[in-house]
Amino acid sequence: MGGLALLWGSTFLWIELALQALSPVQVTLARCLLGTGTLLVLCLKSGQRLPRERAAWGRVFVAAFWCNALPFAMFSIGQQTVDSGVAGVLNATTPLWSLLVGIAIGTERGVRPVRFGGLLLGFGGVVLIFAPWQGAGILSWGALAIVAAAASYAIGFTYMGRTLVGRGYATISLSAAQLVAASALTALSLPAGGLAPVHLNRASLIAVVILGIFATGITFHLTYRIIADEGATNAATVGYLLPVVSVGLGAVVLHEPFSLRVAAGMVIVLVGVGMTRQKKPAPAASAHRPSALTTRGQN
Repeated sequence: MGGLALLWGSTFLWIELALQALSPVQVTLARCLLGTGTLLVLCLKSGQRLPRERAAWGRVFVAAFWCNALPFAMFSIGQQTVDSGVAGVLNATTPLWSLLVGIAIGTERGVRPVRFGGLLLGFGGVVLIFAPWQGAGILSWGALAIVAAAASYAIGFTYMGRTLVGRGYATISLSAAQLVAASALTALSLPAGGLAPVHLNRASLIAVVILGIFATGITFHLTYRIIADEGATNAATVGYLLPVVSVGLGAVVLHEPFSLRVAAGMVIVLVGVGMTRQKKPAPAASAHRPSALTTRGQN
C-alpha cells in the first residue's frame, strides 16, 4: 500500500523536475510515449493484443482525451506556477468531481445529505487553499488548470467505466491502447511549445524516465485494474495517502513551503472526500440471505 501511494503521489515531483528542462507539451508527450512503450511491452509479454474494432478505438480516443492527454497537459501547465505538493492536494478533489459527474448524468441518484455535505465541504477546502481574499493566496491560472485536470480525470474515469471496462478486453490491452491514443493526441499539440530546444540534465532525464515508465505506464494500468475490479484494492486508502506523499516529497526534495492554511485545506478536502464515499447501508433483509461463499461451501 505504501509503495503504491508513493508511486502515484510522486508523479507531481517528477513533473516538477522534468519542467526544468522541457516545456509542458514536451513533458506530456514524453510521459505518454514512455508509458505507451512500457505497456506495449507488457502486452507482448502477456500475449494480449490491442483492440481491433474501429468502434472500440473511437471510445479509446475519447477516454484518452479526458483521462490522459488533457489532464497530463493541464498538470504540466499548472505546475509551472504551482508547487508539486499543492498540485497533489488539488488532485485529491477528483472524487468530488466524480460525484458531480454522476449526479449530472444520472448515475448518482438520491444522494444522501452526508454525501452532499461532503461535496460542499470538499470544495470549501479548495477555496481555503486558493484563499482568493489574500494577496498571498495561490489562485491563478496554473491552479485552475490543475483543478481542471482533476475534473477531467473524473470525466475520463466515468467514461472508461461505462464504455470500455467489462467489454471483453484485457485491462492491459485497454490501458496500452489508450496511451497510444493519448500520444497521438498530444503530438497534435507540438506546434504549441513542443518544438522548443531541449536542454536535458541528468536529474531531468531521470525524472522524465520515471514519470513515463512508472508514474504513467504502470500507474495507469493499475488505474484500469481498479476500475475493472471494484473493491479489489483499497483505492480509497491510497487516495487519502496521495496528497500526503506529494506534500512530503515536495517539502523534503524540493524544499517547497507548506502553510498552515494549505494544510487545513488539505484536511478539509480529504474529510469531504471521505463523506462523499459514504454509501447507503444495505437493507437489513440482505443479512439473512446466504452468501455466495456459504452456498459454494454447502455445495
